[in-house]
Amino acid sequence: MGLAATITIIFSIIMLGYLFARLKILSDTTGDGLADFVFVVSTPLLLFRTMMTADFQSSNPWELWLVYFTGVVVAWTAAHCGIRFMFGRDRRAGVVAGVTGAFSNLVFLGMPLMLGVYGEAGLVIISLIISIHMPLMMAASLMLNEWALRKDGIISGETSRYDTAVKFITSLLRNPLVIGILAGWLVRLSGLSVPQLPMQLISMLADVSGPLALFAMGMGLKKFGISGNVIAAGVNASFKLMLMPAVVFAMAWLVGLPPLTAKVAITAAALPSGVNSYLIATRFGVGQGLSSTSMVLATAASAVTLAMWIALAQAVWG
Repeated sequence: MGLAATITIIFSIIMLGYLFARLKILSDTTGDGLADFVFVVSTPLLLFRTMMTADFQSSNPWELWLVYFTGVVVAWTAAHCGIRFMFGRDRRAGVVAGVTGAFSNLVFLGMPLMLGVYGEAGLVIISLIISIHMPLMMAASLMLNEWALRKDGIISGETSRYDTAVKFITSLLRNPLVIGILAGWLVRLSGLSVPQLPMQLISMLADVSGPLALFAMGMGLKKFGISGNVIAAGVNASFKLMLMPAVVFAMAWLVGLPPLTAKVAITAAALPSGVNSYLIATRFGVGQGLSSTSMVLATAASAVTLAMWIALAQAVWG
């Protein structure tokens, strides 16, 4: 299947989800249930299977992580400074803008896209990013939010950092995606094999992850919607869709990543921000409208910008 056809199908499923929610054919509760199933059941099992069975010998994760997270740092910094100095928001809003400008939708959109465009090999490479992406992004968000709270005088320096660290580690270890990744690595390192019948069950549940994730994502876009801050959100979305993949593109070329790894890294960087950025904003109690609007605008625009970055990467790396 060609690139244009793959992207058309992927965004058609997202649009179907949006229309089913918009026309109230399916309720918001149904969308939440689908998203929960994808997040709690099918995607963790897909990550478990990938970590357990994939061939990682041809991939150098350190170079991949260096390239990708350089883009994260640059986009996060630009989005943070942009919302503060261009729009006069406080430090906590800067943290939300930063995470929205750098937190790619690797699971709901990224995994189906990689599988459709690059096949199983692309899924293996994005799984390497996912394996450390959420822990690092969540840790950075929490630490920077605490820094902003202290700088703005909202909390005192006496607040226990130990309690914050314990809560973070506890919530992380309860995350279904993290559990799926760790379980897959444990089985892999132990040398044990999963019996055929349970493996068939795992595969059946894992294989529905892609289309259900896209459909649930479309329903979620209707739920979150555009909540004001359109200009600021548009600037933030441009950092995510244009600046971050541009930095990753340059870094992939400078480091000399293998062709497929470079293309996957650039495509991952070009993904719009996902619902996690909105959930972080809600948890911090600031910037929910900015995050929601940026996510919707970026997702809509990414139907074009993703195709551009993928085509450009293929022109350079073949």
